[in-house]
Amino acid sequence: MKFWKLHGIGNDFIAIDKRFDQKSSSSYSNLAKIVCHRRFSVGADGLLIVKNSNRADVEMVYYNSDGSRAAMCGNGLRCFVKFVYDNNIVTKEEFSVETLDGIKNIKFNIENKTIKVNMGRYSFKSNDILLDNNKDKFINEKIKILDKEFNINFVLMGVPHVVILVDKLDKEEVFKYGKEIENHNIFPNKTNVNFVNINDYKNIHVHTWERGCGYTLGCGTGMSACAVICNYLNKVDKNVNVTSEGGCVKIDIEDFVYMTGPAVKICEGNLEV
Repeated sequence: MKFWKLHGIGNDFIAIDKRFDQKSSSSYSNLAKIVCHRRFSVGADGLLIVKNSNRADVEMVYYNSDGSRAAMCGNGLRCFVKFVYDNNIVTKEEFSVETLDGIKNIKFNIENKTIKVNMGRYSFKSNDILLDNNKDKFINEKIKILDKEFNINFVLMGVPHVVILVDKLDKEEVFKYGKEIENHNIFPNKTNVNFVNINDYKNIHVHTWERGCGYTLGCGTGMSACAVICNYLNKVDKNVNVTSEGGCVKIDIEDFVYMTGPAVKICEGNLEV
């Protein structure tokens, strides 16, 4: 099975073309667990699968490394775009991609090698987020995790995200509390967890514990979610640079949320599966 491995600011993916595979989009869970294993296979945070679409130019099917399917992945979408464009699956520089989170419109800037993706609309509504509470929004709510109390903010950015504002980023805290928050019973479908430090009105830094993956060098939906929450709290502008350990993307908050950043091919080869 031919594959490419790519990364978007350190968030790495395996991409495969399954347009002519008769399997359904929901049947690749076990394949994701096999090929994403970092000891026994190529290894990645997730698996990107190209499928034909009746609604858009192409469909992106995405699975986390633990085999769970996700509705959306921002860095994954940019890597998916590079894969389908470079392999002439789609030949336009502006095109549409079907995801479980709806149709995403793409603009591939060949000149500066960046990809602008429409991340969709965010939602604070509890009935969209499926939180086990009676609140209309879940903003600045206190929650006790192990030995520490956190003020958490929750937003649906295609997938669920907790955003926690901190004075200083501490990776040890991300590892200590991230998994606990991800699996807290207030989030029936689990959640992604982001710790964010605000540098100034135009720049923030983020560490993300990704649902189904663990700590990641970059999470596109998470970086978008952090920008949305920080803007909602009047901490940053609607146009903000968001930096993670793996790199930086630009987030623009309009009627939709837009993310602009790079996608890089690492290698290609054949998988024995």
